[in-house]
Amino acid sequence: MQAMYVRVKRKKTTYFVNCNPMDTTLQLKEKLQNLTDNPIKNQRLILLDCHHILDDAKTLSQQHVSSTNKL
Repeated sequence: MQAMYVRVKRKKTTYFVNCNPMDTTLQLKEKLQNLTDNPIKNQRLILLDCHHILDDAKTLSQQHVSSTNKL
C-alpha cells in the first residue's frame, strides 16, 4: 500500500503526518507524540466527517482513514 499524509488538527495548529494505511491508530499517536510532546494517553483521534473515535488497535485502512479525512 502507498504512504499517505494524514491531516491532524490540534487547537490552532494543523499537522501533516506521513503514515501507511496499515499503521494502527496507536502508531499514528506515537508519531504525534514526537511532534507535539502530548502523551499518547491524552490523545483521542476523531474522524471529523462522521465523528467516529478511532480505535488504537485497528489499522487506519480498517477505519477508512485516508489522506482526504480530517482528524
